[in-house]
Amino acid sequence: MLIKKNKTRAALIALLALGSAAAWPRVASAETVLRIGMTAADIPRTLGQPDQGFEGNRFTGLTMYDALTGWDLSSADKPSVVIPGLATEWKVDDADKTKWTFKLRPGVTFHDGSPFNADAVVWNVEKVLKQDAPQFDASQVGVTASRMPTLASAKKIDDMTVELTTKEPDSFLPINLTNLFMASPAKWQHFYEKVEGADAKAKSQAAWTAFAKDAAGTGPWKMASFTPRERLELVKNASYWDKARVPKVDKMVLLPMPEANARTAALLSGQVDWVEAPAPDALPELKQRGFKLYANEQPHVWPWQFSRVEGSPWNDIRVRKAANLCVDREGLKDGLLAGLMVPATGTFEPGHPWRGKPAFEIKYDKAAAQKLMQEAGFGPNKKLEVKIQTSASGSGQMQPLPMNEYLQQALAECYFDVKLDVIEWNTLFTNWRRGAKDPSANGSNATNVTYAAMDPFFALVRFLQSGMAPPVSNNWGFINNPKFDELVKKARQTFDPAARDAALAELHAASVDDAAFLYVAHDVGPRAISPKVTGVVQPKSWFIDFSLVSMQ
Repeated sequence: MLIKKNKTRAALIALLALGSAAAWPRVASAETVLRIGMTAADIPRTLGQPDQGFEGNRFTGLTMYDALTGWDLSSADKPSVVIPGLATEWKVDDADKTKWTFKLRPGVTFHDGSPFNADAVVWNVEKVLKQDAPQFDASQVGVTASRMPTLASAKKIDDMTVELTTKEPDSFLPINLTNLFMASPAKWQHFYEKVEGADAKAKSQAAWTAFAKDAAGTGPWKMASFTPRERLELVKNASYWDKARVPKVDKMVLLPMPEANARTAALLSGQVDWVEAPAPDALPELKQRGFKLYANEQPHVWPWQFSRVEGSPWNDIRVRKAANLCVDREGLKDGLLAGLMVPATGTFEPGHPWRGKPAFEIKYDKAAAQKLMQEAGFGPNKKLEVKIQTSASGSGQMQPLPMNEYLQQALAECYFDVKLDVIEWNTLFTNWRRGAKDPSANGSNATNVTYAAMDPFFALVRFLQSGMAPPVSNNWGFINNPKFDELVKKARQTFDPAARDAALAELHAASVDDAAFLYVAHDVGPRAISPKVTGVVQPKSWFIDFSLVSMQ
């Protein structure tokens, strides 16, 4: 297939690279500063529960905050696994599988000097689950509760022990808790008490607004200054509880740069030291100029998620399978993306313990795709119109516009007429939780939001279980398949790791056989970084540990 090239891209990069870096702030030579160009169009929220998808977790979650559990990001060769964070150990109750006991890490303090303890854990659980709690913040619920939907409550046992209760037995809970970041209750209370007036909700909202500008977590980085939509400056937390992860760089500056060409130009001109997702056709120049390129297969899928509401064109399995057979993924990889992807034949590839044995083989077979579409009643003179909602940039979205234009051309050869509805990334991400029935879908019958596949809930459950339909979680298309529900229940209530893996493999195989998504690519997290930056470990994860990085 011929790929349309953006002929202005190289010229734009060259033009922007000539721009003076004089307008960028300078720092004393003794201070090491790492400047990063993000794909986000705005600074992810800083108040403890980030927005902007998992790019938000990467930059304003895992930097300033910790959770009870975390991810091991120390290796580029081994898959990231869940490890102790602010909890040192945990155990489900043998008699009641809805109750978990978490032992907390002693001697940890928040950035404001207040202690981390069981009261702080209960407070942070209730900020997103208990609507009558003074600190409850509805704006944080959507990006948090939907990622741990069975968590019901938290109770203090003693200063260093908490009991968490789930709505049903849920073996996924320790993984889900990597998304609940611990903010300082004392810092929030300080802001709350300074707000005048008697309206508790208004005071709470004002306190969170103030907290976002002067945040306090327990993480390896502390907020230094914050300008919305422009920059966030973080400084190292020299007293961080994990001495091996005290940052080696004095300051990190995060800059929103949603356009790939602009990010690349900023790197070439010396305005930044590190960019996420550089423009693929600039890779030869970046290599020639001595910049280092990092990539590693991530547990991540770039899909179209289909609407299954009444009247959706994707309700016909022949149409769903045809779309999956009509995409030349190798051509996309080698052409448009300069090798920076792994073709997707499901959420998991062969060799993964959750892969299973799907009967439907996802591959490029245009003739088979055309045959299925003809059986469904479509052909050269009768195209099937579908509308896809996507973004121009964003966390893990890779190169969404060129990639969707590629699919638009590819599917046209299989009798699809693809319309694109392009909106801002954070709006798309918000719409994702509202679902295909919501007016925000704007008539779209598929959405292009990339998803993490690090754990069972994120990879499968939130999309396939009928009970995860909006507003609960991310079953955007309202899939309602009794087989999926049965297998989700089986996996969630299985606490033996090997048996749980087998149940998840069965669920994944069933989803591929149902062509639940248009599976396109796995991201490799490409980054282009100045040779002055050393110590970068690109893990097999959506996330990365900035604490390990040094500057020459």
